[in-house]
Amino acid sequence: MRLEAITWERLTDALADRLLELAPADGGDWPRVAFDGAPAARPGDLAERVADALRVRGRSALVVGTQGFLRSASLRFEYGHEDVEAYYSGWFDTGALWREVFGPLDPGGTGRILPDLWDPAADRATRSPYVQLPPGGLLLLHGPLLLGHWFPFDLTVHVRLSPGALHRRTAPEERWTLPAFERYEAERDPTAAADVTVRADDPRHPAWNG
Repeated sequence: MRLEAITWERLTDALADRLLELAPADGGDWPRVAFDGAPAARPGDLAERVADALRVRGRSALVVGTQGFLRSASLRFEYGHEDVEAYYSGWFDTGALWREVFGPLDPGGTGRILPDLWDPAADRATRSPYVQLPPGGLLLLHGPLLLGHWFPFDLTVHVRLSPGALHRRTAPEERWTLPAFERYEAERDPTAAADVTVRADDPRHPAWNG
């Protein structure tokens, strides 16, 4: 894949302009966008930048992170604190994401989204209030391993790190998760699957496929 160097500012503006024209494939009122990437790639930072740019352009956008939809500690750590299989397929409450985030955005839905469900630090429900996304508002969902759940995204952005950069930028205590991302690359090939790929090996000098 050929990538072109770009600044974060230009990338943000280009993505925001593209999203202004994005229509939901199911005919609903709310476009749904993925910002996929390992935690070290910081896909949430790009999602927040794009949301701000959309608001400047007069469009509502809600940023939701899958970190707020982790399962309880008893379920995540059922097979130990560093179980790669559990991290890959069982840490995130995909059922809650379908129910509380995607379901309300179906055609004829309410647009009332729960922005987070579980506080992993306190290991209890967040009790956050629902947020009303007006018709035409965009959902920007960010997190790791997003492209393997058949979520109904209308556009997908993958923030990519090479294996070396991913290792360097992942905290030592979290490097046990790296085999999960190797498996994700092998099984899902997110670079090829995503509509937009952003290479972020050098956080100062991103590149993208335009």
